[in-house]
Amino acid sequence: MHKHTFFCRMTAFLLTLALAASLALPGLAVYEMPIQTANEAESVYLFNLDSGKPILEQNAGQARYIASLTKMMTALLFLESGKDLNEEITIPASLTQEFKDIQNANGSTMNLRIGETVRRIDLLYGLLVASANDAASVIASDVSGGDLPAFVARMNERAKELGCTNTSFTCVHGLYDYGNVSTAEDLAKIAAACYANETYMQAANTLAYTLPATNLHQKERQITSTNLMLNPEYAYYRDYIRGMKTGFTTLAGRCYVTFAVKDGHTYGLVVLGSDLDNIYKECSEILDWAFASFSDRELVDTETALTTVPLTKCRTEEAVELYAAQPVSGYGHADDKVTYAFSVPESVSATVRPDTVVGQATVYLDGYEVGTVDLVTHREYVSNFRTDIKTTFFLLAALIVILIVLGFVTMVAGGGSLNLGRRRRNARRR
Repeated sequence: MHKHTFFCRMTAFLLTLALAASLALPGLAVYEMPIQTANEAESVYLFNLDSGKPILEQNAGQARYIASLTKMMTALLFLESGKDLNEEITIPASLTQEFKDIQNANGSTMNLRIGETVRRIDLLYGLLVASANDAASVIASDVSGGDLPAFVARMNERAKELGCTNTSFTCVHGLYDYGNVSTAEDLAKIAAACYANETYMQAANTLAYTLPATNLHQKERQITSTNLMLNPEYAYYRDYIRGMKTGFTTLAGRCYVTFAVKDGHTYGLVVLGSDLDNIYKECSEILDWAFASFSDRELVDTETALTTVPLTKCRTEEAVELYAAQPVSGYGHADDKVTYAFSVPESVSATVRPDTVVGQATVYLDGYEVGTVDLVTHREYVSNFRTDIKTTFFLLAALIVILIVLGFVTMVAGGGSLNLGRRRRNARRR
């Protein structure tokens, strides 16, 4: 396996693992849908890719037809195969019937022909830009050595590896609905793996692509993306859109998977079962809401005591107040609650000096870990021993002063009595 392929697979694994783990976490908030979808039966799943946190869910676990969203997995396996994308291949005669079936189903194509010699990279762009079904079949044949059922079996294996539990692929392109199903949640995991692949995203973000001339096409041809949200002239264009894949069949309805990146934050969105009049409108409204409703903000300051620890050997104070050593910020909704998990000793003994690190706090926003910060004291807590020593020295010093004063008074008083006696004796002599 190529190093680049291994890296992409590891990145995809980590992203999908985080996403799968977040789906298993109990009791975490999923927010109220900010829009009313045109069809209540639509599946919607919005998640924060950075944390894996689910944001919006509507029928997200319902198995349904997914049309050309199937091609995400076809492209992923193609890229993970390690095939040289710049190499040319010749389309085999074994795909003759497959091409006829695609044509009979009125499937979109890039007009590939049996015996045509094409570059693999052009097949990838045809698959993801124009959603060409014939490109999917050629890719699957190339990777599997001409065995399309074997490629489909690998699609299902890879889905399980990514944590999908309600996905069943029966074809390589999604043109045939029956049995070819998934859920919005499962497709989010597949999409996260695709998003981690740089080559996939370069193709998926391409608005227009020029196919070079081949042995059976004498002139260059241009294909344009089926993803209208990439088009600056479209009403629902958004500059934050990143790929990912569109799909449509009569039974599946309009389907769309995309990612959105803005101000360093990334969301993934899956919508299934919509219609052409509403799907991009709904997606733009959902993503606009997400970026407007979530923001970076300070969660923990350094001036508010977070917790206390019992204090021993100090009569004047029962506990030590602990503060964050530095501020902690996080990204979330204004209604998200901040909670903590503390790692502190059962008690501390005085004397405790200012800025002493006593423990740590793990900060959570809506149940998701944001970070860990040291807990420190802000002032000194003096021990009984130090207090008693100070008191003893003070009393001793006071006693010494008193004794000195008494001695001085006594001395002065004694001197006065002596002088009085002398005066009396002198008076008698006279």
